[in-house]
Amino acid sequence: MKKPKFWDYNKISIEAIFLLPLAVTYQFVFWLIKTLKPKKKFPIPIVCVGNIYIGGTGKTPLAKEIFKIAVSLNKNPAFVKKPYAYLSDEIKMLEKTGKIYKSNTRVKSISLLINNNYNIAILDDGFQDFSIKPDLSILCFNSNQLLGNGFTIPAGPLRENFSSIKRADCIMINGNKNFEFENKIKELKKDIKIFYSNYKIKNLEKLKNKKVFAFAGIGNPQNFFTLLKENNINVEKTYSFPDHHNFSDSDYYKITKNNYSMQILTTEKDYHRLNDEIKKIVNIVEVDLEIEKKNEFIDLVKSKL
Repeated sequence: MKKPKFWDYNKISIEAIFLLPLAVTYQFVFWLIKTLKPKKKFPIPIVCVGNIYIGGTGKTPLAKEIFKIAVSLNKNPAFVKKPYAYLSDEIKMLEKTGKIYKSNTRVKSISLLINNNYNIAILDDGFQDFSIKPDLSILCFNSNQLLGNGFTIPAGPLRENFSSIKRADCIMINGNKNFEFENKIKELKKDIKIFYSNYKIKNLEKLKNKKVFAFAGIGNPQNFFTLLKENNINVEKTYSFPDHHNFSDSDYYKITKNNYSMQILTTEKDYHRLNDEIKKIVNIVEVDLEIEKKNEFIDLVKSKL
């Protein structure tokens, strides 16, 4: 889906007010599921990397980083992901790092993982799966969007109310420091750990001194374009597609039309959804996730494993 603009308005919009009754109904159903569904405890540590803001919060890069940390601690981790077709891009990204289990339920995936002698399950998404009791629960936010307009879907971009952070052990904010937001978090859960992360472009030298056309079909495409500009990449044109967009022939025309004189850039997630022909002319922006106070974060992960 392509996120409605009013979801991130700083003020209450007419659209949000109109949709509030549906949002209240959604939250009531959500509360019933959360209250009535029994949680299963597993004999191995379960790390859940989730969000309450729909899309674009950096869950998958953080899940990959936690996998690397677990391996450095001599553990044998594997990923858990739902097998939805629209998540094929994220699944391919995870498969480049390690083994991934993707049954129709996370409970079944974790059971298979255990049967195959893996001793840590890393859930890329799953904060709203109340059938599982995680040992470490991390909520991801992006500093550009944070809570959007603060409403739950469909009136806003939140999967559940902000008060749900009480279930989390840790908050990871991708982007700039925001002490006002930190204080808001601490008012709900005083002892929660808060960390910051940023993306560092690995192949930056190859992208400089060239005119660039950038496109993206992720949760918040503007964040990608901003990252390029902040790294002094000469972005001449941009184009946004919906999150997890399946590229069609007409989309390929939009990407290539009048852009052959420029370097065409996209995200790793988008690259995995392109056909082989278009991949020949498109370049990936390779990024690393850098975690501030990483040793403290490693200590937190280690304490739960």
